Amino acid sequence: MKKSVSLLLVLLLTIGFAGLASAHVTVQPKEAPAGSYQVFTVRVPSEKDAATTQVKVAIPDGVNISRFEPKPEWTYEVEKGAEDKIVSVTWKATGSGLGATEFGEFRMQGKIADDAKELSWKAYQTYSDGEVVEWTGAPDADKPASVTTVTAATGDGHGDGHGASSGAAASEAKDEGGRDALTLSLAIAGLAAGILALAIALFRKKA
Repeated sequence: MKKSVSLLLVLLLTIGFAGLASAHVTVQPKEAPAGSYQVFTVRVPSEKDAATTQVKVAIPDGVNISRFEPKPEWTYEVEKGAEDKIVSVTWKATGSGLGATEFGEFRMQGKIADDAKELSWKAYQTYSDGEVVEWTGAPDADKPASVTTVTAATGDGHGDGHGASSGAAASEAKDEGGRDALTLSLAIAGLAAGILALAIALFRKKA
C-alpha cells in the first residue's frame, strides 16, 4: 500500500511540475523584422526558494537599445561601449525581489539593425543567496540564451519610428501566450496536488 502511494506521488509531482521546471529567462518577441523599432520584454521566472534580486542582460550587437520602462521596486543601470552604444543593462531589486512562485517582466525599446540576422540575449539571474544562473547557452542547452530571429525588412518601421506601435503590439500578443503557458503550468501543479490529496484519502479509507 505504501509503495503504491509513493509511486503515485512521484508520478503526480512529475506531471505537475514539468512545465515549471522548463521555465527560462526569455526575451520577446521571438521574431522581428530587420530595421524595425521594437519593445523587447525580458521575462524572468524565479526557479528556487531564494528570491531573484538582480537581472543582467547583454545587448546583442544587432540592436540599439535607447529606452527602458520604469519598474516599481527595481532600479536599472546601463553599460556603454564603443560609440556610446548600450551593451548591457542590469535591473536590481530595491525590495524583496521575485519570490519562488513569481515572475517579472522588464521592458526596453530599440531599433534592430538593417543587416541583423539573429539576436542572442545572454542573461544573468542573481538570487538572494548569491547564486548566479547564466542563461548563455545554445538553444538545446540546459540554460539557453533567448534568441530573436530577424526576418526580412518590411515597409513599416524600416528606418523610422513608425514601426514601434506595431512591434509593441506583436510583443504584447506573444507575451500573452507566455503568460497563458505559465498559468497552465501552475494550474497543472495545483490539479496534481488535489489529485494526490484525494488519492491518499481514498487509500486511507480502504485501509
